[in-house]
Amino acid sequence: MKVTLLGTGSPIPHPFRAGPATLVQAGTDSVLVDAGRGVIMRLAQAGLVPTMLSGVVLTHLHSDHVCDLNDIITTHWVMSPSPTPLRIVGPRGTQDFVDRTIAALHADVSYRIAHHADLDDGPWVDVHEVGPGDELTVGSLALTVGSTDHRPVEPSVGYRFEHEGASVVVAGDGVPCDTLDALTRGATAYVQTVIRDDIVRQVPNARLQDILDYHSTVGQAAATASRAGVRYLILTHYVPAPAPGTEQEWRDLAVGFTGEVIVGDDLTSVEFTA
Repeated sequence: MKVTLLGTGSPIPHPFRAGPATLVQAGTDSVLVDAGRGVIMRLAQAGLVPTMLSGVVLTHLHSDHVCDLNDIITTHWVMSPSPTPLRIVGPRGTQDFVDRTIAALHADVSYRIAHHADLDDGPWVDVHEVGPGDELTVGSLALTVGSTDHRPVEPSVGYRFEHEGASVVVAGDGVPCDTLDALTRGATAYVQTVIRDDIVRQVPNARLQDILDYHSTVGQAAATASRAGVRYLILTHYVPAPAPGTEQEWRDLAVGFTGEVIVGDDLTSVEFTA
């Protein structure tokens, strides 16, 4: 199994970090988790285009996690040699979001249908809304859905991917909770959005202070990872973005976790087996 951090950024624009997006690969399957800004470019750098994806799964509908889903949908549509639906999995509200996204693309879709004789209709998508406890397969990957705590964002979910005994949980945003503990228990790796609360608290901006109560700190992510017994804690969606050379500071905050802590830039990959 291979996990690639396609985008490790946040809503705060950064010249070298794309928006939240993670790629999970096993066997011949590639699944995209979330679709933040710049995701198509990062996919290309990883050697993929949207038609090579087995599916897209969304953790929640915050704009920074879905703002480039339209690019995934459009590019998958125009690059597919024949009508091939893009499978999109997400929490309640995903169908409506996808419908509205395609509606917003109406002008572009009409232009392309008028210009290309082999395009008879708009983007082909296959949306599945899921909830906590649901189990499904995407290619050769088995997925389990678990509830996460990112209130007032509801619903928000994480996904446990399993393949030949190896497993990774991609949790999206949120703070520690019992359902996240259940989802991560016994997994091989755990991918978590994290913030440096010690830095954020120093910024005199009320809106930035608001993020403190619904994102995990590095220490909280480490505690979740320790309870789960994972081998790899993979940090992403950093707030603020780590300055070059400060990665060890972030690792040092993972107090009590005895596995490997990954603090990576965009396109950092971790490969593991059971």
